[in-house]
Amino acid sequence: MSKSTLQKNHLVVKQNTLNEVRPAGMGLQELRFFSIYLSKINPKDEKTRVVRFPLSDFQAIMELGRIDTKKLQNVIDGLLTKLTGTVTPTGGFARFQIFKKCVVDKDESGEWYVEIDAHDDALPLMFNLKSHYFKYELWNALRLKSKNQLRMYELLKQYERVGSRIISVKELREQLGVGDNEYPRFSNFKVRVLDSCQEALAEYTDISYTYEPYGKKRRGGKVLQLKFTIIKNEDFVDPLSLNKFIEINNTEEFHDIIDADAIDENGLLLSTGTSPIYEERIAFLMEACNNRFSREEIMVLYGVMQQKVPHIHSDGNRSHDYLQQKYREMMMNDKKGGVSSKFNYMKKLVASGEG
Repeated sequence: MSKSTLQKNHLVVKQNTLNEVRPAGMGLQELRFFSIYLSKINPKDEKTRVVRFPLSDFQAIMELGRIDTKKLQNVIDGLLTKLTGTVTPTGGFARFQIFKKCVVDKDESGEWYVEIDAHDDALPLMFNLKSHYFKYELWNALRLKSKNQLRMYELLKQYERVGSRIISVKELREQLGVGDNEYPRFSNFKVRVLDSCQEALAEYTDISYTYEPYGKKRRGGKVLQLKFTIIKNEDFVDPLSLNKFIEINNTEEFHDIIDADAIDENGLLLSTGTSPIYEERIAFLMEACNNRFSREEIMVLYGVMQQKVPHIHSDGNRSHDYLQQKYREMMMNDKKGGVSSKFNYMKKLVASGEG
């Protein structure tokens, strides 16, 4: 069982096949958790397949806030239902779970932990890799703020040595998990996904990219393929260790100003998906900030709005436009070199009211 302490230089080693077949239904927290799991195993030693986390670390990684046993079980059940697969030599396919078992219990000293084991069928995708795999340092995955950003990073990191990647828009959408009803117009997909991910990777990871239409276009000028040029990023910020990431996510600042829709009858923070209206509002506000801030950070900003501009907070469209305006103001000031912490600066802007 792997118990090693993660450092900022811990490597995620991922087989190309596993990277190309997107684990179905994974959100940002689950994708990030999978990267952390891969960084804790030794890909040369199958005996390290079982990985243990202190429960408090698991809560921070999954951004759960305060939880009870039932909510924790729901999150664990979600992890155990995530699928991946392989293509057979004859053109068929096989699908199977990524993880087969998860235990939440107390150790000898009375401390709660979460222990997870990979599914037997998934082991060849994680261990004893001979070829066709790539590596990256874990801190890259911890810095990114949306599943699109993390998936885009992995899809391009796989081709870093080649220096470029040509992919159809259809396949890219599938690999990112962008549904047919999301950003159906290419202009929206460009702004919300391609440009947003481009900005995030350049700021938070060890690679950046440019992109352009490639090959023939469909009638009407519709873009069918894209060519990405992958560039080693020499200007990324200091790498973020898992310990620091956990420390940041363990802050309870947001609990005191959280929206009432996200609190259950016992005063506990509801886990993801238990309040659909609230979750939709948070996702809407994340888009207003170009997906730069995490879910928990948007929850903080939304709570500040409730305190400082309640008449705007109660209106979904107005709250989106208000946050978008403040975000643009923050980005303009950042270009002038006046923003050291974007999130803290945003909180001040949001709290300043209309102007």
